[in-house]
Amino acid sequence: MDASGGRPVAAQTMTDGPGVARGAGGWLGAVPVALAATDPDGRIVHWDPVAEQLLGYRARDAVGRHVVELLHPDADRSLGRSLWEGAAAGHGVMGSVTAWHRDGRPVELEIWARPAGAGADAGVLVFAAEAHSSARVRGSSVVWDGLFSHSPVGIAVFDTGLRFLRVNAALQRMNGLPEAAHAGRTLPQVLPEVNAREMEAVMRRVLDTGEPVVDFRRVGRTPAQPRREGVWSVSFVRLEDADGLPVGIAASMTDITAVEGTRMQAEEARARLALLNEASIKIGTTLDLERTAQELADVAIHGLADVVTVDLLESLAEGGEVGDGLVGGTALRRLGKAPRAGSLVAGVLAPLDRTLQFPSAAPYSQALARRRPYLLTHLDEKVVAAAAPYSDTPRKLLLLGVRSFLMVPLIAREKVLGLATFYRTGEQPPFDGTDVELAGELAARAAVCADNARLYGREHDTAVALQRSMLPQHITPPAGIEIAHRYLAASDVNEVGGDWYDVVSLSGGKAALLIGDVMGHGTAAAAVMGRLSSTVRALARLDLEPVEVLMQLEAVLDDLAEPMLATFLYAMCDPATGRCRITRAGHPPPAVVTPDGRARLLDLPAGAPLGIGGITFTTSDVSLPPGSLLVLYTDGLVEARGTDIDARLDELTRRLADPGPSLDDLCDVIVTRLVPGPPADDVALLVARIGTP
Repeated sequence: MDASGGRPVAAQTMTDGPGVARGAGGWLGAVPVALAATDPDGRIVHWDPVAEQLLGYRARDAVGRHVVELLHPDADRSLGRSLWEGAAAGHGVMGSVTAWHRDGRPVELEIWARPAGAGADAGVLVFAAEAHSSARVRGSSVVWDGLFSHSPVGIAVFDTGLRFLRVNAALQRMNGLPEAAHAGRTLPQVLPEVNAREMEAVMRRVLDTGEPVVDFRRVGRTPAQPRREGVWSVSFVRLEDADGLPVGIAASMTDITAVEGTRMQAEEARARLALLNEASIKIGTTLDLERTAQELADVAIHGLADVVTVDLLESLAEGGEVGDGLVGGTALRRLGKAPRAGSLVAGVLAPLDRTLQFPSAAPYSQALARRRPYLLTHLDEKVVAAAAPYSDTPRKLLLLGVRSFLMVPLIAREKVLGLATFYRTGEQPPFDGTDVELAGELAARAAVCADNARLYGREHDTAVALQRSMLPQHITPPAGIEIAHRYLAASDVNEVGGDWYDVVSLSGGKAALLIGDVMGHGTAAAAVMGRLSSTVRALARLDLEPVEVLMQLEAVLDDLAEPMLATFLYAMCDPATGRCRITRAGHPPPAVVTPDGRARLLDLPAGAPLGIGGITFTTSDVSLPPGSLLVLYTDGLVEARGTDIDARLDELTRRLADPGPSLDDLCDVIVTRLVPGPPADDVALLVARIGTP
């Protein structure tokens, strides 16, 4: 019987050995089919081995008997006779009958009979199969055919040459091609725009090993969706015959483009978040314009663009102010570029530190003037032609594979500082709205950092200018005292502040040497330092005792709206006698170098900083041999992060033991050796030679 249950076996079978029928769904199972033939009277003239296996009669026992006699002896033989008579009359008939096995047991058969030829004397061909096995195979076929025909999952069957044998309706819809376009062809021939070669390699492995593959991803475009990339989940299983030999491959396929799109969107969102997190760490590590611009470029090439340039206004790069408006022809200076080497595209673009100027119609000028991003999704010949009168760079970029670019202005505190330009090349997708948003966030962060650098520079310059203006411009010591001094402003605006020194001539040929450090930073500390400096100079000329001077300075700090502290050292020196009266208010101890080259720190009462209040100060008398050096300094000279203060003071005294030919040389050596790099804090140094050897 045919596995489909509704069509004669002879119409759809191939014979795999004697009497074994295989239909279109033959891999689902095989049923032995017996063949017998009768003459026009119904007597058996042919009895094959399968018939012998089914009923136990040998051919010599069956031939010559009427076919109806093989039915169960107690059964109504009219059914069998009617089937034979119908077949003999020229009609194909089928049905279920009970036959009698030679050993006496009944055998349920499904049979199909048809005329053996044309004419009344042609005889009848009878095909028979065991009913239970036939029903089992027919049921499997029904399940297979139903699944194949009605499943929403795409299903394909390939032969061992990996050519399409069958595809169901769902797969035809997925691929946008009818079954006839698939049959007999390979995947690369049918779907050249998907990863067909990769799929074939996987199927070949399944065919060779017998191990199925689940959730392989097919990606690409099909005639059903020629303009959209699709993603499908595919599973492969090997088809085998009854002996376990491979006869082909079955593939099932589900369209997961939407699910994959959601997953990809989530991954892109995570990537954007990671890039923004990286930007928060790596952009703005210093208050330096050039470094901030380069940091933006370096971060952006790791997830947004292939090449990035960052250009800031020329006036900003020169340390000037930024205007409120921008017009065509505004000069920009390239301060950031990535990658710095190894990119042909980057090589075509202007180098770092180059000043650029663009006409008002150029995209650069438009992005700046309109304060909005400028997106060119596709760079093509039309765009190149429009730019040709101004520059040949766009054509060079197109030839090098640039396909899309984006310009984003750098805006902070309502001021346009410059812009960043992002380029994509090769097979990269063009910039879209999501990319514009991400680039805008990166640019906004960089702009704030750049503006902080601008404000830092301005405040730093203001603090340094204020402080320098309050330091003594010309020191004229009395006869018998030689003076040298140095001042270094802190490299960080937050550290520039209240260090100062001065020398004031007193009556009787004496002099007041003083040095102080307001415990604060920035312009506020510099302003307080100025008040203290002016007050000390006025008080010193009144020949007040050192303790009285310090008490008056306490009163000055007490008058401030915001509390301030300051360390201070005041020394009244007489070069004729070498006598010095010294008072400390929390300041580092002075050093002395005697004419014989011995250097030491003076052990004097430290006192408490000015501004604490209620403190009694102590004045100490020190006698110095003629020609001795008195060295005063602020803590910026001897304090260093990670280094013990005692070790630094020891180094100071070692350097002082070799004073050199002049006091200026000594100052240079001390500052160079103890502060070899940009100072983290203000440094003030005052060296005085008291008397003549």
